[in-house]
Amino acid sequence: MLPAQYRMTRSTEFGATVKQGVRAAQPDLVVHVRRSPDGVDGPLIGLVVSKSVGSAVQRHQVARRLRHVAKAVLNDLSPDERVVIRALPGSRDAASARLEQELRAGLQRSHKVLNSRR
Repeated sequence: MLPAQYRMTRSTEFGATVKQGVRAAQPDLVVHVRRSPDGVDGPLIGLVVSKSVGSAVQRHQVARRLRHVAKAVLNDLSPDERVVIRALPGSRDAASARLEQELRAGLQRSHKVLNSRR
């Protein structure tokens, strides 16, 4: 489970990360990454699991898997990073290992773009 201190909760942070961040699309996920200009209080990760993913039960299952996968990649993130993971309908049937692989690939692509902007 993703510890509460790393969860993105404010809608303004979600919006800023999606609008101003780097987007990396994967088959079952879209990963948005942004470096926060206002301090370093640890990486924050937010999830977006819309109704297109499936029923409420299926959405909660996907969200639980994504929180578990996000915990595995916390050490790869810098303290000023904000990450929004948007689940696509295919994530409903994807295994956790596949979701983790796609998340890592999306983060890697995003980091390349962010580092080239410096």
